[in-house]
Amino acid sequence: MKDLKFILSYLKYYKKDLFITLALVVVETFFELIIPFLMSDIIDKGIEMGDTKQIWISGSLIVACALISLITGHFYAVSNARLVTKFSYRLRGDVFEKIQTYSFANIDHFESASLITRVTNDVQIMQNTLAGGLRPICRSPIMLLMGVGLSFAMAPSIAWVFLCAIPVLGTILFVVVRKTAPKYSVIQKSIDNVNLVVRENINAIRTVKSYVREEHEKEKFNKANTKVMDVTKFTFKVAQLNQPSFQLVMYAVTVLILYLGSIAIHKSTLGVGTLSALLSYILQVLNSLMMVSNVFLLVNRSFASSSRICEIFREVPTIKNNPNGLKNITNGAIDFNNVSFKYKENSIEYVLSDINLHIAGGKSVGILGGTGSAKSTLVALILRLYDVTKGEVLIDGQNVKDYDLKYLRDNISIVLQNNVLFSGTVRDNLKWGNKNATDEQIYDALKKSCADEFIDRLPGGLDYDLGQGGVNVSGGQKQRLCIARALLKNPKIIIFDDSTSACDMETERKILTNIRNLHGLTNIIIAQRITSVMGADMIIIIDNGKIQDIGNHEELLSRNEIYQELYETQLGGVVNAADSQ
Repeated sequence: MKDLKFILSYLKYYKKDLFITLALVVVETFFELIIPFLMSDIIDKGIEMGDTKQIWISGSLIVACALISLITGHFYAVSNARLVTKFSYRLRGDVFEKIQTYSFANIDHFESASLITRVTNDVQIMQNTLAGGLRPICRSPIMLLMGVGLSFAMAPSIAWVFLCAIPVLGTILFVVVRKTAPKYSVIQKSIDNVNLVVRENINAIRTVKSYVREEHEKEKFNKANTKVMDVTKFTFKVAQLNQPSFQLVMYAVTVLILYLGSIAIHKSTLGVGTLSALLSYILQVLNSLMMVSNVFLLVNRSFASSSRICEIFREVPTIKNNPNGLKNITNGAIDFNNVSFKYKENSIEYVLSDINLHIAGGKSVGILGGTGSAKSTLVALILRLYDVTKGEVLIDGQNVKDYDLKYLRDNISIVLQNNVLFSGTVRDNLKWGNKNATDEQIYDALKKSCADEFIDRLPGGLDYDLGQGGVNVSGGQKQRLCIARALLKNPKIIIFDDSTSACDMETERKILTNIRNLHGLTNIIIAQRITSVMGADMIIIIDNGKIQDIGNHEELLSRNEIYQELYETQLGGVVNAADSQ
């Protein structure tokens, strides 16, 4: 309930629209309730008394009330649509903005498919709840009080039937809500799973087809889809009992009123017009109660969605920005002082342990290590994608936590192993590095990344549409475009995380030579190929999260067994040839 209140508190930003919407409902309901009362006058005072004037007066008033009710109902629909769209727009925007503040550690707490569902489907459920629930919630109390009040005023000997129906309807609603409430959370989690399967399948569609695993993927999707269907079917089946149960009570009350009313008419203690009005009121009141019961079902489902949305808001970003942080990176020198790191606080083992390292500004550094040796984790600490568990990381002698986070990341470029391009043109993607970059600057970056070799061959050149995720270019081309994008930032530090692996060795050599020739740029290269780091000023060997050795190519080749083994394996026994000379 607390989560739902928090979400609904967003209505405070649109008080004017909310007030207008509720006022229109009140006016519409008031004039609807007058109509049966006037109808009774037409029958009792007009038709039975033969008073034509009374028929015209009451009839004209009924038409006027109906028109006012119709007009206010129309303007309510317009106002309500404006209110709920603004509400969902702001809520969805705030949820997305909150996610943008997350560090990698925060994002690790959620599955990406779940975050997508929460931003889209769960917010949509809250919007539907507000859109479908505002009118009945406001209308029903007025309808109930005025309808029952007018009924007692006209025929107290019969109106007591209302009081018998209400507890029966309340019991039905309680049973339905109690049965369905736990299921809505299961439904949303099942939708998360469906989104996960679809997302994985689309992202890996080439792998799926190359391994001829379409049938396996279909089975996996059907399993997830069936779970959604089964839970939804049971929930909706129980929820649908609500409406026929309410209708049964409504018709039973109608029959009872007709029975009691016919007796009263026979005794001349009740007029036909009054009975007609009474029946109209009971239909209006019970219909409004039935609508309220449907709103309760909507609200019941919104409990699960509001809780899932609030989980995003409650997540505390693990990385805090210093609003008055430093903005003075000049040399790009990097120091790791007694750094240890683990992804979760309760983990027993550290991913990185006792890292002490100095990288001089403007130097070229290579990092080698086996799979899972924490090479990528090491460089992630420089950008504060994660914060260290122990120790400190310094840039130009200042702790990275003391820098303004935006400034820090603006001055460090990283080209990841899994390169990401966005839908749009080549120019659109490259301007992520510098939104004000000229074509001359773009071509200079393309030349340094050796991407100029293929850009001019693309239809439209810089205006070539890369498609979603850059599907219209090869893996090597994608890597070179990502490198060009990183260079356009004019960073002080650039990091390549195995980001030339899809390029041939000659192209890789050209790219790395161009990067190392850039004056004042600290460049760090994580690689699997020893040729990628041979020309670096310093090479770091990492093994099991610890620095195993540091040196240049000649030093490591003469003393380090891991480096010698890599060199011999990849370059075909050159070490032995060198030793024999």
